[in-house]
Amino acid sequence: MFETIIEHEPSIRLAFFFGTAGLVGLWQTLRPRRPSGSSRPFRWLNNFGITFLNTLLLRLLFPILAVGLAAIAAERGWGLLNMIEVPFALAVLIAVVLQDLVIYGQHVLFHHVGFLWRFHKMHHADVDFDVSTGVRFHPVEIILSMLIKLLVVLILGPPVVAVILFEVILSSLALFNHANAGLPPRLDGIVRKFIVTPDMHRVHHSVIRAEHDSNFGFNLSCWDYLFGTYRAAPAAGHDGMTIGLTDYQENRRQGLLWMLALPFRRG
Repeated sequence: MFETIIEHEPSIRLAFFFGTAGLVGLWQTLRPRRPSGSSRPFRWLNNFGITFLNTLLLRLLFPILAVGLAAIAAERGWGLLNMIEVPFALAVLIAVVLQDLVIYGQHVLFHHVGFLWRFHKMHHADVDFDVSTGVRFHPVEIILSMLIKLLVVLILGPPVVAVILFEVILSSLALFNHANAGLPPRLDGIVRKFIVTPDMHRVHHSVIRAEHDSNFGFNLSCWDYLFGTYRAAPAAGHDGMTIGLTDYQENRRQGLLWMLALPFRRG
């Protein structure tokens, strides 16, 4: 069974990605939270284009990705969860939660370490906030993130199913919580106690430094509550806030080459 899951892992992830992107895209088209400030076709072409470039680079640069390494670790008994007796369901739960904690910590580091911020700021330089922003990451950041994931797999020894499940959840919720849409306020208040909602994560994309250094979670919202990085709403409100980074407000045609070169520009 698990061999079949590993074999079809790329197809599983691709199906969830396109399915979630389609549903979220439809949701924000029918019920947009904020008016769009730039050309959607141009942004989508470039933002989604860079994720396909990132996927290709990972396949070319890494002969073994996190799922494959988890399978090898299970065979050879590497990692904490492969060294101790833990019920399978509990091992999966522990692995998913700890992987999410690592992604939260990684996100904080990419904001506060200058060298890492140079690459992560490409994600924040988007002058609009919608489903395509959720896949807009610089290739160097994606490569560094994969190295961190591989290290976590080696140390933790998560079940293969847990790695696949986490990757599916991560990509799906990144699309969901970057939606230019919003849940009804009462429902949002309930949901954000457990997972990150679009209104919660939109604060993180404010031009105000104190606001974009908050709400770092992608999946579980508990880390922001626990570590004191939670902010309920932007000071100017969701309709009045400015999305992006101050230095790039005038550049609304952020093409693929511009995004790739951004970390290497002065300033």
